Amino acid sequence: MGRFSDFFIKELTRRQAWLFFLFATFVYVLPLILADFPYIDDNWRSLSAGMAWAKEGRLFAELFYKALTFSNGAPNIFPLPLLIATLVMSWALTSLTFHHFRQPTVACCLVLLPLWYNPFFLQNLTYQYDGPVMTLSVVAVIYAITFHHPSRILQWLVPSFLIALALGLYQVSINVFLGLCCLEVLRAVNDQVAWERWGGLIGWRIAQLLLGWLIYGVSAFPFMGQDRTLLLNGSTQPLLQIHMNIARVLEKVVLLFHGGFSWVSAGLLLCAVAGAVCLALEIIRRKDSATKKLLIGLLCLLTVPVLVLLVSGVALFFRDFNEGARTLMGFAVLLVLLFFLSHLALAMLHDRLPLLLLVPLLAMLSLSFAYGRVLTVQKTFASSALNSLERDIASHQPLRDAKRIYMSVTYSDHWLLGAAGSFKQLPVLHYLLNVDFYMLAENLPKVGITNVVAEKERRNATRVGYLDYSPLVESQFYRIYLIGDYGFIVMKEPAPIKSLRW
Repeated sequence: MGRFSDFFIKELTRRQAWLFFLFATFVYVLPLILADFPYIDDNWRSLSAGMAWAKEGRLFAELFYKALTFSNGAPNIFPLPLLIATLVMSWALTSLTFHHFRQPTVACCLVLLPLWYNPFFLQNLTYQYDGPVMTLSVVAVIYAITFHHPSRILQWLVPSFLIALALGLYQVSINVFLGLCCLEVLRAVNDQVAWERWGGLIGWRIAQLLLGWLIYGVSAFPFMGQDRTLLLNGSTQPLLQIHMNIARVLEKVVLLFHGGFSWVSAGLLLCAVAGAVCLALEIIRRKDSATKKLLIGLLCLLTVPVLVLLVSGVALFFRDFNEGARTLMGFAVLLVLLFFLSHLALAMLHDRLPLLLLVPLLAMLSLSFAYGRVLTVQKTFASSALNSLERDIASHQPLRDAKRIYMSVTYSDHWLLGAAGSFKQLPVLHYLLNVDFYMLAENLPKVGITNVVAEKERRNATRVGYLDYSPLVESQFYRIYLIGDYGFIVMKEPAPIKSLRW
């Protein structure tokens, strides 16, 4: 028993750390693999083996799938891309652990695991096509941080190319890079890095970032559509718009802190505050002048609001602001900050106390499995909806022969009754799922129905529902009308979820 417990406090080899991360990362994505749920964009991509990443400025995502599938498209080969991305992520986390800690232990590995165990990253991983690409983007910025070489040219060029690669896979990962740069500052304080090296430490990162943006600008950026590059309108109070965007993000993040998560988060925050005090004492013990100590202290304080802003980061400044969980990749680095400071405080009290960081990680792992079950329920509901529509259309000759059938776009929080209990106990699950529609028109070709399309800006199907026509098909969730050679599927507003008692 003693030898087993010593494993958690002894120094790990690189191979042992990699095996730990491999196990931890795989367990986190296991519920998503078991659910095997094609998520939103996955539906049309799998039907057409479609790409369409280049016009989003993500050229390297297309190259990744072309190389992996040995084709010019993207046939569905899930879960192979996710397994590869998980394997590569375990190597990246190992590299980052040895970058941050001289003698890493299991507790040190726990500090950096939130880069993967970020609850909001579950939505990224849900995408069977985009999830692996987003993961590789994070891997690229991690290696941009950990790369070291005696050649100054390579030390400048390689991280810059990795940053450009990350941007060409998923631009939002730049928030993770900037967040890890902030953590570099705190690590430098804890390691008592000499004042003379601080200029080089910060300067190198700035130079790498600028060159990375430049490389991205001449490689993948020219393929991006203009609508993806529109920033906030300077003539319409941009600061107010940013404030509103931050408020919307905060409203979503708060969904995570519910029930037991609130208590776990409060305990983690208290430990982090104690760790911040420990870091302040390290600054005081430095042999530098009072002015230099003050500058270092201010720099450390500045990292906190910067990391908070980086939760959504660059997305805040775009006109087409996306508040989806997949854009909150910076939340992972904020968690790493709390874990890092907590580790400092707990390690000062006892060498085994940092293992308490397992508690919030287990909470996040529990959330992953709960989310996996919700995906399974959603998959069952989506299959039932698809079969119902297929049956109703196939059994009516006029609908089968219709030139086109328009499907109304009706959003609601009440479609998925089977997950009502989970949504109540863990509200963040509904935000992560982000499926508030009955059915996507792209799903119908899976069952041989090819004349159904989603209504466009005119909302012609929705308007038909308000007119006094008799439906050809009346179902629990929808009505189908036939007017001339055109059909219209009009969704009914589902009943609110009621409390169930047996």
